[in-house]
Amino acid sequence: MGDEAETVSAEAESASDAEGESAAGSVAGGIFLSRMFGLLRERAVAYFFGVGAHADVLQVAFKSPNLLQNLLGEGTISAAFIPIYSRLLDEDRPAAAGRFAGAIFGVLLAAAGGVALLGVVFAEPIVTVLAPGFLDDAAQVAAGDLPFNRFDLAVRAVRLIFPMAGVLVLSAWALGVLNSHRQFFVPYVAPTLWNAAIIATLFGGGYVLAGTPGAPDALSSDALTQLLLVACVGAFGGGLFQFGVQLPFVVREMEGFSLSLSTRVEGVREALSAFGPVVASRGVAQLSAYLDLFLASWLAVGALSALRYAQLLYMLPISLFGMSVAASELPELSRLTQEKVAAFSARLRRSLRQIAFLTVPTVVGYLAFGVLLVGALFRTGQFQAASTWLVAIVLGGYSLGILATTFSRLLQNAFYAIGDTTTPAWIAVLRVTVSTLVAVPAMFWLDTIALERVVGPLSGDALFLGALGLSLGATVGAWVEVAALRHWLRGPLPDARIPWGPVGRMVGLALVSLGPGAAAWGLLPSWHVLLVAPLVVAAYAAAYLGAAWGLGVGEIEAWTRRFFG
Repeated sequence: MGDEAETVSAEAESASDAEGESAAGSVAGGIFLSRMFGLLRERAVAYFFGVGAHADVLQVAFKSPNLLQNLLGEGTISAAFIPIYSRLLDEDRPAAAGRFAGAIFGVLLAAAGGVALLGVVFAEPIVTVLAPGFLDDAAQVAAGDLPFNRFDLAVRAVRLIFPMAGVLVLSAWALGVLNSHRQFFVPYVAPTLWNAAIIATLFGGGYVLAGTPGAPDALSSDALTQLLLVACVGAFGGGLFQFGVQLPFVVREMEGFSLSLSTRVEGVREALSAFGPVVASRGVAQLSAYLDLFLASWLAVGALSALRYAQLLYMLPISLFGMSVAASELPELSRLTQEKVAAFSARLRRSLRQIAFLTVPTVVGYLAFGVLLVGALFRTGQFQAASTWLVAIVLGGYSLGILATTFSRLLQNAFYAIGDTTTPAWIAVLRVTVSTLVAVPAMFWLDTIALERVVGPLSGDALFLGALGLSLGATVGAWVEVAALRHWLRGPLPDARIPWGPVGRMVGLALVSLGPGAAAWGLLPSWHVLLVAPLVVAAYAAAYLGAAWGLGVGEIEAWTRRFFG
């Protein structure tokens, strides 16, 4: 009987592993499509607004409602909703799970709707707090140093875009339901509709305002202002599409849904008790993002928009390789009992190796080919050589912390899976504190250094390096966070080690693989960047993956199974 039990257990764990790998492939595939549309969205933004005053306002407008989205969105749903909902499903109680989901939906609807309304009403003080550097714009406009008042435009934009966050919170609820039913692709590909709506409104608005789909040079400052407001309306419409496309799948999977605000529904009080620490943790993370806005608003014009473009590329590997594994593993880890500590730890270590396998070469590639990649993605219209170099340099600062951030996403989910939502919150406070202490002196010092002093004369507006200080501060904080998470995870999971040995070998493999990519770049200097960049990336990726396959690195087989079954 003992042998039979062990056989059944092994088969169950193998099936769970297969489901987790397939799920991560679905998540990564959905995120990949979404992020590709995100890159197209940012290319459209770069085309019309470049790195300058309008792009700075757009950054503040899009970041302002993130407090609501991040406090009640995917991160909170992952920690407080999915473990309980998955457990009810695992106990073969779909009706109870449906009632629980309906009560949580009611709570989120009330909270998100109320906060969204407050955001519209109090847009002016929100912008005052987030971007106090904009308050001096009236004097600069009067003196002729700025073409328009960024503060006034930011207030108008925030009022248009804030309701979007409420809709995206409900979209996160749908994601939580579908993830618990092991339906991953649709909720992670749904944001493509949000991105597509913004792209469509930008080019549609550009056509109406300039009489042509392109020609940003033909748009006056006033026309660009109108186009920015149109993009904010498009973002709200895109949020509705993102939520709406998931609803048919939710209806198909869920049983017993009943909308309510009752805390007496089974599981609701447990979820709300978990909400507190998780919201605190997400609040700290959002505070970090708002601190970036607050601090960058005091820097030279262009710092905010440089951060925006760099953060998009920074988040790409975190989403594709970190979140895809972390999101797919949380339901499976939540189903493992405390008696399966060894299996839990082994699964965690394996997932960390899989995250590192694709994250490490991305970091090395960003550092080596950053200027080429930024130029290929964003250099168009108002986004010129100076903008390209500044964004690439800021991206380099962020890149040094990408691996730590991806590891942290999975380690946080490990805490959530074992029912500890408090420890990650306190560690997040530590990360933000360290990041700020490093960033503030660095950014003000670097903001005195003109970009052209470092890379020589370039086409485009005069820009400064202050934003690099913020990215370096974020990197230091990220490494402190992952070290602290690992330290405090030793108690419940002594064997949950970070696999530094395999990571070191992956770094060496990535460095060696730079050769073919660098050679391709050197041999094609006169080709257009849109042709050179894909060839360089393809040569580098082929060298890395080919070497990994030849050396028998196990993670390449795991990712192959994730994507191709």
